[in-house]
This record gives sequence, structure tokens and C-alpha cells, in this order.
Amino acid sequence: MAVEEQNIRDEILGEYKEYSKKRVFFFLLSFIILVSLALFSLTLGPADVSIREAVSTLLGANTSSRLNTIIWNMRVPRVLAAIAAGAGLAVVGAAMQSILRNPLGSPFTLGISHAAAFGAAFSIIVLGAGTTHSQAADAVILNNPYLVTISAFAWSLVATFVILLLSRYKNASPATMILAGVALGSLFTAGYTALQYFADDVELASIVFWTFGDVARAGWTDLGLMLIAVVPATVYFLWKSWDYEVLDSGDESAKALGIDVEKLRLWSMLISCFVTALIISFVGIIGFVGLVVPHMVRRVIGGNERYLIPFSCFVGAILLLASDTVARTIISPIVLPVGILTSFLGAPLFIYLVIKGREYW
Repeated sequence: MAVEEQNIRDEILGEYKEYSKKRVFFFLLSFIILVSLALFSLTLGPADVSIREAVSTLLGANTSSRLNTIIWNMRVPRVLAAIAAGAGLAVVGAAMQSILRNPLGSPFTLGISHAAAFGAAFSIIVLGAGTTHSQAADAVILNNPYLVTISAFAWSLVATFVILLLSRYKNASPATMILAGVALGSLFTAGYTALQYFADDVELASIVFWTFGDVARAGWTDLGLMLIAVVPATVYFLWKSWDYEVLDSGDESAKALGIDVEKLRLWSMLISCFVTALIISFVGIIGFVGLVVPHMVRRVIGGNERYLIPFSCFVGAILLLASDTVARTIISPIVLPVGILTSFLGAPLFIYLVIKGREYW
């Protein structure tokens, strides 16, 4: 009996070591892919820039004003914005799926992205937060980005509180919450469609242009605001990762272990809402990143929240940066908005993950 117990312990220990090696390998691979993809993305564009020139410019060894302008003023903000937005949407999606115990939870499917987009569009058209122009390059100039963010946040709170009320409602199933999210998304879509109806020609073109998800519109100030939201939110989700792990077992189990479930769910949803609103207000609607990425990570490393949250950041950043890189080159010199590409890629990929990965839920 003692020999059998020892063999079982050795087998479990071996599996744990193998799992740990898998996590380390996945982390290193993700980091290498992200850095390599970021450097490669810096070389793409109308002006030819080699990897060596890009690296030397980043290190300050290149004195060419032309290269410094191209790299630091145009390409670096775009690359970093894609990384920040992808990481933020992915980590919010992972947190929401745990908070709501719902594999389909994400800012996009629960209507929060649509609510934030409506709030941002409302501030641009009605509150005058944006100056409209007829040129395609600057269809909307946000002269008051703080008003746009506040408006997006306020309207996304409406969708958030509806989902929270449903999650507390007796016998509310995951399917019920997803259907409610679809209804909310349809409602807010109708809202900014109504704004389009009453807008003039230039305003109509401007609001349609804005709703296309595009990381190119984010500048250094926008990037700084996104990082101010994404980094603390990620730290908070990591801090609460053990609570999310317990919450996956049910509200009763979590309460029995001393977790204030209502407070945890409220604060986590509010933070998720704020991060989503901030990202959407600067880059537009980018769908499926927060929905698909956590499932991709679960397929590789399992559902442990302590690793799911940070790895979702890496994979989300890689997915959005890769999508933006493809969108810039697939029909060059025409540059597609990255939101179009993520929607095209996200739908079939998510269907595949649902079919192949149900054992993780």
C-alpha cells in the first residue's frame, strides 16, 4: 500500500512538473512572439524601414529626423496601442467569464462594448466632444477625450448594472444573461443608429468612421490613458485571482470561504466596465478579442485563474497586434480597420473553440 501511494504521489508530482514546464514554455514563447511581432510591425508602412533601422531608432542610435518621426510619432504609438487594447480587452474578458461563471462572457457579447460605443458617439455628436472634418484622415478629432471617456463609461454602466441584476436574480442562467447582453447590444446599436439618422452628411461619415475599430487613431496621450486603466486593472484581477478560482465553484462555496461575492462581483464588473469604456472610446469597437482569447489560453494551460489572467494579456496583445499587422498589409496600400478583421477571424475561431474546448467549462 505504501509503495502504491508513493507511486501515485510520484505520478502526480511528475504531472505537476510537466504542467509547470508547459506554463514556462508558453510564457517565453508568447513573450518572444510579441516582441518579434512588434519589431516587425514597426517596419511596415509606406516608408521602407529595416529591422536594424527600427532597433537603432528605438535605442537612440539613429539621428535621422525622418526615421525618428516615422518610428516614434507614427508607428510606435500604433503598436503600443494595439498591445494595450488587446491585453486590456482580453484580461477583461477572462475576468468577466469568471465573475459571471459564463463561458460567453465578454464586453462584446454582454453589450458593454456597444453601450460604451453609444456613449462615445453620443458625446461626439450631441455634446460636441469632437470636431468633424470631411477629410478621411481626420474624420473625427476628439478635442475633449475626457468627456468621451466619461460618457462611454456612464452608458456602459447601464449595461453593467443590468447584467449584475440578472446575475443576482434567482435561477438566472448563463443563457439568460447572454440573451440579455444580445438585447442590450441591439438596443445601444439602435441608439447610435438613431444618432446617425439625425446627423448631417459629414457627421454621419464621422460617426461611422469612428465606430470602426482602429488602433491607428490612438496617440501618445490616448495610449497613456489606456495604460493607466489597463495596468492597475490587471494587477487587481491578479490580486483577486484566487477569489475568482473559488467563485468558479459557485457562490455558496465562495461565501463559505469568507469571500464577499456581491462586493467582488460589483467591483470587478465596474473595473471591467471602465477599462472597456476607455479602450472603446479611443479605438472604437473591436470584437471577439475578450471572448476568444481566454478560451485559447484555457486550451493550452487550463483554467487556473492565476495563470489565465496574465497569459490572456500576452495572447490578447499578440492577437490584436497580429490582426492590425495583417489589416495594414493584406490589401496594401489600402489599410483596413482592425475591428473588421478581428470580427472575421473571431467568429469561426470561437465556434471551433466551443466545439473542441467544452471540457474546460
